[in-house]
Amino acid sequence: MNTPPLACTAGLRASRRAILRGMGVSMTLPWLESFRPRGVVAAEEFASASGPPTRLAVLFAGNGFHSQEWWAEGTGSEMKLGRVLQPLHDFREQFLLVKGLYHEEARKGNIHSSQTGNLLSGAPLASGGEIRSGTSFDQVIAQSHRHATKVPSLVLGCERANPSVHKNYSMLYSSHISWSSPTTPTPLELYPALAFDRLFKDDVERGDASVLDAVIEDAADLRRRINVADRRKLDEYLDSVRDVESRIEGAGKRGELQGWRPPLAAPDRPRPPDGVPQDIAEHMRLMCDILVLAFQTDTSRVVTLKLNNDHSALRFPNLTRVDNPTQGIDYMIHHLLSHSDGEDWLKVNQFFVEQMAYIARRLAATQEGDGSVLDNTVVMLCSSMMAGARHDNDQLPVAMVGGGGGRLAGGRVLDYAGAEQRQMCRLFLSLLDVMGVPLQAYGDATMPLTEIA
Repeated sequence: MNTPPLACTAGLRASRRAILRGMGVSMTLPWLESFRPRGVVAAEEFASASGPPTRLAVLFAGNGFHSQEWWAEGTGSEMKLGRVLQPLHDFREQFLLVKGLYHEEARKGNIHSSQTGNLLSGAPLASGGEIRSGTSFDQVIAQSHRHATKVPSLVLGCERANPSVHKNYSMLYSSHISWSSPTTPTPLELYPALAFDRLFKDDVERGDASVLDAVIEDAADLRRRINVADRRKLDEYLDSVRDVESRIEGAGKRGELQGWRPPLAAPDRPRPPDGVPQDIAEHMRLMCDILVLAFQTDTSRVVTLKLNNDHSALRFPNLTRVDNPTQGIDYMIHHLLSHSDGEDWLKVNQFFVEQMAYIARRLAATQEGDGSVLDNTVVMLCSSMMAGARHDNDQLPVAMVGGGGGRLAGGRVLDYAGAEQRQMCRLFLSLLDVMGVPLQAYGDATMPLTEIA
């Protein structure tokens, strides 16, 4: 073996709970006195949950929104929504508008790249040709739960990345919101067919091989390094796992499996055609469908969908101009259109929010236990600025829909504009906790937004 399964770790010396690792498998062992293991976590984090998992979808729309129509007031079914958010009218009781949050680091460059590359991390950005941001919170979640699903994280996009430089900042910052590490933007999947294949094509399904077979090498190495009492405890534990595996296999053949199962065992729609759709409406809708399929089949629990770039060059011939219904809104690219608060800009805003509403509608229509998949999901829509005309990121637009597994209370507006601690990373700390990854600090925040629950 290249790496010993056990090692001492600073800060974890009080724990002796070991983990055996194999191909796609991590097995937590009983308490052992012989070693203090590396990479341990609290035992309760490995407790198997009988209920549905919680999912996270992050949607991004570049260049902000119509500054006068991004608002909500009131509570529950009586809530009133500004025109940008009208597509979410049917979801008001599960809708949460968060106002007043910002990133201090994003205000330093005051251009699109410097405001977008750290949107999901709050990290300082490198300039002058260097690429450095921070691991985004969606990827922190995905890395923490990397063994839970076939695809730990699905990162989708509807506009190609821009590799150029703008005012000393790489435009890769404008093109990516998900970062796997401080120097690695998570690659975007622009092709709906390839995203579909990633979800559902696999030569060997997880669980085809015995868990014990996968970790047998680690187990043998561990057995040589522990005392006699721990060997007996290890053997008894592995025997019990083998017995459970055999019983589950038999029950599966007899159709007796119980407990939570994904709403879909396989995709309920055909594979999209090859290539990138030429129609932006079709492209976005296909990506929304793939996001929904990922959650319905439990193939992934973390999906990031970048509807366009910041500083976007998209046009919208699918939408009709307000002053001339015979023409599409393709006379100006998205970035330039954002520098006005006209009616055409409003229609484009609504088109983006309609993608969120479509996802929510499909998730709400999928039964899961006593509720729906939406009840166990957080769908968040955000942008790196409030208004494109002013590059205004003093407070960032954030809208959320879904129940988060009962941990997100909707039908409300939370306004932190006057708060002393209004870091956007406070929201990320809260969402990390909702997704089962509680941290003491993230980015520039050490205190979550407890009010979202």
